[in-house]
This record gives sequence, C-alpha cells and structure tokens, in this order.
Amino acid sequence: MTLPQHICRRAFLQESAYGLGGIALASLIANDTTRAADAKPRGVVFPPHSPIKAKRIIHLCMAGGPSHLETLDYRPELKKLDGQPFPESFTKGEQLAQLQNATLKARGPFCEFHKHGQGGVEISDLFPELASVADELCVVRSLKTEQINHDTAHAFMNAGSIIKGRPSMGSWLLYGLGAETDELPGFIVMTSAGKTGQQPVSARQWSSGFLPSKFQGIQFQSKGDAVHYLGTPDGVSLGAQRQVIDEVNRLNGILSEDRLDPEIQTRIAQYELAFRMQSSVPELTDMSREPKEMLDLYGVKQPGDGSFASNCLLARRMAERGVRMIQLYHRAWDHHGNIVEGMKNGANDVDRPVAALIKDLKQRDMLKDTLILWGGEFGRTPMGQGTGRDHHILGFSIFMAGGGIKPGMTYGSTDELGYRAVENVVHVHDLHATILHQLGIDHKRLTVKFQGLDMRLTGVAGNVVKDILV
Repeated sequence: MTLPQHICRRAFLQESAYGLGGIALASLIANDTTRAADAKPRGVVFPPHSPIKAKRIIHLCMAGGPSHLETLDYRPELKKLDGQPFPESFTKGEQLAQLQNATLKARGPFCEFHKHGQGGVEISDLFPELASVADELCVVRSLKTEQINHDTAHAFMNAGSIIKGRPSMGSWLLYGLGAETDELPGFIVMTSAGKTGQQPVSARQWSSGFLPSKFQGIQFQSKGDAVHYLGTPDGVSLGAQRQVIDEVNRLNGILSEDRLDPEIQTRIAQYELAFRMQSSVPELTDMSREPKEMLDLYGVKQPGDGSFASNCLLARRMAERGVRMIQLYHRAWDHHGNIVEGMKNGANDVDRPVAALIKDLKQRDMLKDTLILWGGEFGRTPMGQGTGRDHHILGFSIFMAGGGIKPGMTYGSTDELGYRAVENVVHVHDLHATILHQLGIDHKRLTVKFQGLDMRLTGVAGNVVKDILV
C-alpha cells in the first residue's frame, strides 16, 4: 500500500487516532479468541455502575395506545360526567390530536374497577387474570410523553427521541451490558395482532441507530419459521458451510486490518451467530416438550400460531436462554371508535398470557431478575371521539413487575378526570433512567459521541424514580 507523501495535520491526527483504535481493537479481538468457549460478549459498562437488580427486560408493547381509563386508572368523577361537556379549564390551549376545535364531551369508563391484592391495586374488570397477580405489579398512573402521533410516540418510548437514527432502548442495553448468550441474538422482537386497532409498527423502533448494527433488534416471525433461510441449503453439509464461513471471516478480517469499521466486525460476528442459530433457534421454538398445563396457563391453542399468548410463552423460553431484551408488540389498541368491543377484544388477547408470564417466571425464580414492562406509547383522552377515544399524552398508565421494582403498589396519579398527571409525574426519560438503573447502568454515563455530542438514551433529562425501587 502506497503511503501519501503529503498529509494535512487534521488528517494525520484523525488517522493516528484510527491507528491507535485499531491496535486496541486488535487486542480486544485477540482476547476474544482466547476466551473460554462459553464466555459471553461483554458490554462497555464493566464493572456495572450500580448493583444489578435485573438481568433482562421483557417489554410488552401495547401498540396503538390502550386507554388508561379502562385499564389501570379508575376515575369515578369522569364516570359521573359521562356525556356532559368536558370542562374547558382542562383543555384550553392544550395540544389535541384529532379533537382539536371539536366539541368536547366527557366519556366515562364503560367497565368497573376493583381493588386487588394486599396493596389494593385498582384494576379494570376487563383483566381478571392480571388482577390475580396484583401483588406482583407496580402500577404507574402518572406517566407522560411528548409525542401525540403513533410512530413518533413509539420512537420516543423506545429511543427517547423522535429523530431517526437514534438507538432504541434494547440496543443501548445490549451495547452497555453485552449479551448473556452467544447462541441467540441479544435483542429479539416479535409482533402479533388483535381483531381491531391494528396500528402499524415500523422496524425503526428496534433500530441500533448510530451504534454498530450488531446491537439492533432482530425480528422473529410469529408464524412458521421464526427466522427465514436458517437451514443448511440442500446439498451443503454442515462442515462445508463451516469452511465457507471461516473463509469469509478470514477475508473480512483482512479487510478489518486495513480500515477501522465496526460494521466489518459486525459482519464477522453475525456470520458466526447465524451459524450457531441453525441449531439454537429450532430448539428455542420447539415447544413440543412444554406440558399441556403450561400451554393452558398461557392460553396457547397452537404453539407458533402467531398469537400474543404463544409469543409470551416463547418470551419466557428466550429469557431462560439469556436473551437480554425481548419486545412483544401487540397491535390491538388504536380505538378511535368502538372502544367497548375493541378494549374487550384487546384485553381478552393479553390478560391471561401476561398473568401467566408473571406466574411462570416467579415459579422458576426468574421474576426477581427479569423486569417486565407493560404499556403503550400513550393513553387515550377522557373526552369521547364518537364511539372511541383520541390519543392522549399528558397522563397515562403502565405497570412493571420483577427486576427489583416494588410489588403490589400504585405510584402517581392523574387529576380527577384522568386528563393530566399531577402527582409524582413520571416522564418517559425518567422511565428509561429507572430501567437502566435496575440493570446496573447510570443513564448519565452510558454515552456515545455522535455528531460532536455525547448522546444517551435519556437525552439531557431523566431521573431515577427511587420510590418504586426495592
């Protein structure tokens, strides 16, 4: 390779930095090759910033925005006001979605609520199975977000920003902590759909953004083969395939010596992972050994049928095998109209599987270090929109379970009509900071230099919600 005879100061410093980085990278790669066969890739946060309370996250994403007023936030005053004009004092000057400049009428909850468990957690009667595990739940009724449209609200909930190219929460976790398995991706996403309210979900929600692409979420199919083209091609033996991969990786290794490009290392790592997944994924998705009582617990009619119930059972199997971040999207909650039937159908889809997942993890002694997060990208308005409710960002509900979160409690509150979070308000950035804290990460210290700035999941905000931690 011919070296340039003249080089400017800026280029010299840049190339020198790359050269030093390449030496460090080569050292790391060399150390990787000498690790024990069962060693797992380590993240950049080592040692952890704080005690690790959760090793993994199962994020149950209720895509479309379930109404907090028919799930976890009972507002009797709203029920009394049903059908009457909604007080202008609440909404004057506020951003509304499709109800802007419309005549606003209060819409009370159509279902009843009851208190459950020793903590007296109020849960809608639409979720009787969830009520049976009330003592494991921490319900947050004072969440607020900044985005009123679905795609940007999903992006804000996942990446803490609406700007494209920002890493998702799962990618940050994998980058910070590394993987617990080298047989499966560390970040897996699955989707399912209800009868109505099927708001689309884009792949940008599990993007690695400006982080190397090896940290992005991998979508598994809910029906049929979880991963396409995973099997060995006809006429190609496993040994021959191993030889091809070794040669491709050798060539990629030569390329990586010539330039510092993290995507080359990603390519090498993904070839290796894909080879191992040929045996690990079929074993993961083969639920034939799950006893009938376990299938019945989750309400699985046919394993791998694409249902949320089947995906929840598969999530437990992923958690057992060391997957760091598991996201299950259920598209069933965008109820601008016919909210009564829509909420009943959505609740029927998820109530039993979610309760089963919590019970299953607890009896396996895994709930203590698995953080479950349930909720949507925003809530719904206490004002009616025809037979439904519009998008709402000023106050909505989620719940968490396990992973060092205080069980059997309710935190925060909206006002008497469920319009605005007013007590112990939790911003999405606060939620992210708290989740990272439970996994041993200080959200202010997990940063990556990008476009001249120290980027992080929580932007320039975020506080750990210590009152809900054990």
